[in-house]
Amino acid sequence: MKYLSDIIDGLAFTGLQGSADMEITDVVFDSRKVVPGSLFVAIHGTVSDGHAFIDQAINDGAVAVICEVLPAHVTGEVDFLMVADSSVALGIVAANFYDNPSTKLKLVGVTGTNGKTTIATLLYKLFSDLGYTCGLLSTVENQVNGQVYASTHTTPDPVDLNRFMNLMIEQGCDYCFMEVSSHAIAQHRIAGLTFAGGIFSNLTHDHLDYHKTFDSYLKAKKAFFDGLSANAFALTNSDDKNGNVMLQNTKAHKKSYGLKSMADYKARIMENRFEGMLLQVDGEEVWFKMVGTFNAYNILAVYAAAMLLDQDKTKILTSLSKLTGARGRFDYIVSPNRIIGIVDYAHSPDAVENILTTIHNIRKGNEKVITVIGCGGDRDKTKRPIMAHTACEWSDKVILTSDNPRSEDPAQIIKEMEKGVDAAFRRHVLSIVDRREAIKTAVMLAQPGDIVLVAGKGHENYQEVKGVKHHFDDKEELNEIFKELV
Repeated sequence: MKYLSDIIDGLAFTGLQGSADMEITDVVFDSRKVVPGSLFVAIHGTVSDGHAFIDQAINDGAVAVICEVLPAHVTGEVDFLMVADSSVALGIVAANFYDNPSTKLKLVGVTGTNGKTTIATLLYKLFSDLGYTCGLLSTVENQVNGQVYASTHTTPDPVDLNRFMNLMIEQGCDYCFMEVSSHAIAQHRIAGLTFAGGIFSNLTHDHLDYHKTFDSYLKAKKAFFDGLSANAFALTNSDDKNGNVMLQNTKAHKKSYGLKSMADYKARIMENRFEGMLLQVDGEEVWFKMVGTFNAYNILAVYAAAMLLDQDKTKILTSLSKLTGARGRFDYIVSPNRIIGIVDYAHSPDAVENILTTIHNIRKGNEKVITVIGCGGDRDKTKRPIMAHTACEWSDKVILTSDNPRSEDPAQIIKEMEKGVDAAFRRHVLSIVDRREAIKTAVMLAQPGDIVLVAGKGHENYQEVKGVKHHFDDKEELNEIFKELV
């Protein structure tokens, strides 16, 4: 049991009505989750404003409320705390409620457009292999000492974040590796957390449906590094033009990694195949199971972070050489008649180009590349024609199809993608709304040795249509179609 006075420690509030000496059973920001004794934090959400549900929260048993605006009618039986930004307050009180678990382990955050999941997952696997007890918070899944929990967001809300980390402390975890999304930074979901380090992967066109401008997107990422303490490290990709921007105002120890430019940690690609990649990392040649330039950056970021966390160089490289990346990232399967299938989460123009240029650089000669790709509904519409254009540039044939249309008409999404198809590419492009049929058509068009890339959904095992999630797994579909070829 916690007292309100303890939970609001460190919180800057503009007004207090009540004594702040009552017991609190839980911290919630969703009025539907209020139980007797709850502290309800009214935040301005993307869909609704929690201030509209203060009365409901009180009726359901909330004994204290944090808000930005005091309601017109208040009762003396409930404490009210007014703050300038209740989203920031939520992070602070959630951390206090769970006894600030991020201070009891080493928390490392990974941000950037692409690579977050792979870097965080590799760090979790690496440090587990090195003998540490670890936690993972990622797009694909959350893990606590090997126990898997479903993931609903790239970065959970502040209450779930601290609840997971508190569970990690109870399980004896030494480290937590987590993805830090731009949405989470802008919405102050990481407020109240103490990071041992931050890693920047890259920054490209994405999420402009939310951030509106690229500059706002960049500033959201940068805010993460601005908030790091002098005891933390800030590790950036020196080959990304925005890499050094991330370090401009940080108090943390500044370090860099890169394949091309000057950096503290360097690597060079010696050999690249579908089966793996030979890298020279800080002078050591090591064979890794992952492929592509983008994964060379991911591996190097993980290596650099592990070195900054005082691990042994030889043990790091030995362990990394055995590991595979996150599920749904360059998943590679081969049909009985030698058609190569690749499933990847690429869902931004840069990620699509990365995966296709990797395939282009590895293929030996006459193999055709057939790409199946769609764009999600209710998300950044400006990238749709760009993604189609990028797919056409690097593929022999392209099939435009449905991704997660959500509330939108998938046929309309495809029409918007088609605007990026130049006249020279049109005869090489098909539009098939049904994703299963699109994948099947791609396989039917392929000859032995050809490469079928199914992009956009990766690890996801569903399609979301009109608010309903239907089971759909790209890798399962490919495997089933490949079986029919026997």
